[in-house]
Amino acid sequence: MYLFIYSSHPIIVSNLKALLQRILQYILGYDRYLWIFTLYKLKTLKYDEHENDFFHFVSLLPKEAIVLDIGANLGLMSYYLSKSSKKVYAFEPMPNNYEVIEKLKTRYKLDNLQILKNALGNKNQKIQLVLPVVDGVKKQGLSHVVDEKMTEFNDGKLFETDCYKLDDVPQLKDETISAIKIDVENFEYEVFQGAEELIKKNKPIIYCELWNNQNRLDCFEFFSKLNYDRFVYVDKKLKAINGNPSDIQNFFFIPKQH
Repeated sequence: MYLFIYSSHPIIVSNLKALLQRILQYILGYDRYLWIFTLYKLKTLKYDEHENDFFHFVSLLPKEAIVLDIGANLGLMSYYLSKSSKKVYAFEPMPNNYEVIEKLKTRYKLDNLQILKNALGNKNQKIQLVLPVVDGVKKQGLSHVVDEKMTEFNDGKLFETDCYKLDDVPQLKDETISAIKIDVENFEYEVFQGAEELIKKNKPIIYCELWNNQNRLDCFEFFSKLNYDRFVYVDKKLKAINGNPSDIQNFFFIPKQH
């Protein structure tokens, strides 16, 4: 009785989850842990209510869509995007993560998936990334650019990589981009700044996770100036909004002519 009560407490559940992750990463090794976790999530993602927004985004894609997956992480969304699109460019600079995406591409014969290993931002430069380690657990989903506005999850393993403006990525020069999914842990505004010409030219649909902070407000203003409307997905449909709902993280930016 008492065990059930205490184990159902959110803090206890979180601690138990972290303990399990730490044990599995130790026993399996980090790379094998990531691969097994990816295969599990691949089979269960469609049943995760938190991903309803993403699958609605997939449903909006035109038949011959060319899509950018920026911050592809382990390639779960790249997989589903590749099944619904003509071509997908997955941007993922973290070495352990993009190795998983490469394995997914090979295993599932995702010939229309191209993996690009550089980071994206508003300058062409070398940058550092951090793989956070929290309570002894490597948190690949929280990997991010080392930047002064990031005040959390900064302790961990550091990597150096190339960072480019999306406008300057040569593979995209002759492509017509239909849609962009982006999740880069509070660095979205910098990525959009470096993609302004691409966005103006192609008018892609944008699906974006934004924390409730200044980065979100900057992104709102950026797309407002580019004549985009802002939407959230509620009650199984898109709803246009003007404000800043604190209980929502996922946003759709759609050009007004759509």
